[in-house]
Amino acid sequence: MAVQLNYLASPGWQPDNPDQNYVIVQYKIELADFVDKKVFREAAASVAAESSTGTWTKVDEGPDSGLSKANEFKAIVFDIDEVNFMFKVAYKTDLFEADNMSGFLAGPAGNIGGMKMVKGLRMFDVRFPEKMVKAFPGPKYGITGVRDLLEQNQEQRKMPVLGTVPKPKVGRTAEEQAVLARRLWTAGDGSYDFIKDDENLTSLFFNRFEDRARLVHQVQREIEEKGGKKKLYLCNLTHSNIDTMIERANLIKETGGRCMMIDVVTTGIAAVHTLRLKNPELIIHAHRAMHAFITRESGKGITGEGNLQGFSVSMLTLAKIYRLLGVDSIHTGSPKAKMEDYGESEEIMRNLTSDEAMPNEKFHSLGQKWFGMKRVWPTASGGLHPGVMDTVVAKLGNDCYIQMGGGVLGHPQGIERGVEAALEARKAVFEGMGVREYAEKYPDSALAAVVAYWGMEPKIVY
Repeated sequence: MAVQLNYLASPGWQPDNPDQNYVIVQYKIELADFVDKKVFREAAASVAAESSTGTWTKVDEGPDSGLSKANEFKAIVFDIDEVNFMFKVAYKTDLFEADNMSGFLAGPAGNIGGMKMVKGLRMFDVRFPEKMVKAFPGPKYGITGVRDLLEQNQEQRKMPVLGTVPKPKVGRTAEEQAVLARRLWTAGDGSYDFIKDDENLTSLFFNRFEDRARLVHQVQREIEEKGGKKKLYLCNLTHSNIDTMIERANLIKETGGRCMMIDVVTTGIAAVHTLRLKNPELIIHAHRAMHAFITRESGKGITGEGNLQGFSVSMLTLAKIYRLLGVDSIHTGSPKAKMEDYGESEEIMRNLTSDEAMPNEKFHSLGQKWFGMKRVWPTASGGLHPGVMDTVVAKLGNDCYIQMGGGVLGHPQGIERGVEAALEARKAVFEGMGVREYAEKYPDSALAAVVAYWGMEPKIVY
């Protein structure tokens, strides 16, 4: 347990002016079987010590030991819930290099997860102070900037942005993907917004990145030059070599593209930060592939009550980090989807699309002031189809991307009718009509065929 310095706050202590002076983290801990639950407070202090200035034993206290400064900048445990084993930790802002997210995470999300005294630990949220928020670039475009690039009118600005990822996930050649882009963008009234690479489509011998970028962007230019609406191709440049990613971003720009897509978890914090700083004026779309190996918690402790079954960081925390680093849109989970999100997608949306999010006890979230940083598009995806669009928009709002892969390409009457169904669902929502109501009113519509085929729920097991 923590020794030498006292990392526990006195009763009733609260951080003074936290948005200036502190980073606040909300934790829940599950003690190892051999640790007496009565020492929970001391275990919480050990978490604070290991993640800030302490260690496992007393060390030299001489004049050049650094102990005085360690005491000054030690983390403080407060708001202790001894029933649910939850607590907050306040870290002084100057304990961290303000613009170094990788360095910051090495503290509050570092060694503490490996300590033998714990068998479960979850970071529910982090509230960042002004100094750190302003040290990061944030989104280049954000919600308003993307709508500006698409040259949307006032009516379109009240609607979600719709798109499709090719399915099968991998299988089409670059040429075939360009053909699909043309079919999607010219179906219906031509207002379908984007096509997106799947997260595991990189540069393969039958679908090279360079070929795909040139061909799809060529289709985009041709459609727009003929008077079509502005389009987006969310082009996946993910690579483990950051230099390669920068080269691919430049190629997207050279071929007339507007958007890069990054698998932000697999490429890492440094890659995302670097691509934002070296960004050739592209929108950054963030896919969260691999997040569940970090964020998922299958125990009842996910609600704050009950036991944890492992170690995790909430998707809310990751989403806030990626807003700071500078993505313009990010997959957040969605209601009516095949992916588990614990209902958290709405809370993530509030933190991405607002200038200030208030704390929410339901999710043990701490809220966040963004100090003027641009807002980010939440992206709904994962088994969605037009029949659930009204619910998705009701939960996530109009400022969201809705991505439907199989839900468009699997339409029983063909791809073009899938696009028509999506556009009809968007129109119905905009006009204040539910999907079911629209399908009943227009029984021969593409949307009615979707409701008859898939219903109004996701297909969770397949």
